Amino acid sequence: MAEVMEKTSKRHIGRNVQRMRIYFGIKQETLANELDMSQQAVSKLEQQEEIEPALLKKISEVIGVSPEMIENFDADKAIYNINNYNYPDATISEGATAIVQQINPVEKIVELYERLLKSEREKIELLKTTTKE
Repeated sequence: MAEVMEKTSKRHIGRNVQRMRIYFGIKQETLANELDMSQQAVSKLEQQEEIEPALLKKISEVIGVSPEMIENFDADKAIYNINNYNYPDATISEGATAIVQQINPVEKIVELYERLLKSEREKIELLKTTTKE
């Protein structure tokens, strides 16, 4: 019985990476590009219970959270807090572990579009320089 409890209480870091990635709207391909690896490698990584600290730090930087947030993410507590979030009172239950970072979806969308626009401008400049030569 104790062995079963130990297995269920252990965090699955790869699954937490997947959940956080999905929560922030980041595709596997995007994460893979940012980490200089293939999409298949990210898929395998998300199936691993443990991830080496250096790689977890890189992943957390891409996602925009701390490595500890990924390690300690608890979907049940996060869902509980979301379901019990009373706007405009905005109180979160005492002792709850939730995502503390404030996310403004509009700002995230603007940020993504700015990155896309920058990328497109760089492509245009590259095309201009190659056609002049």
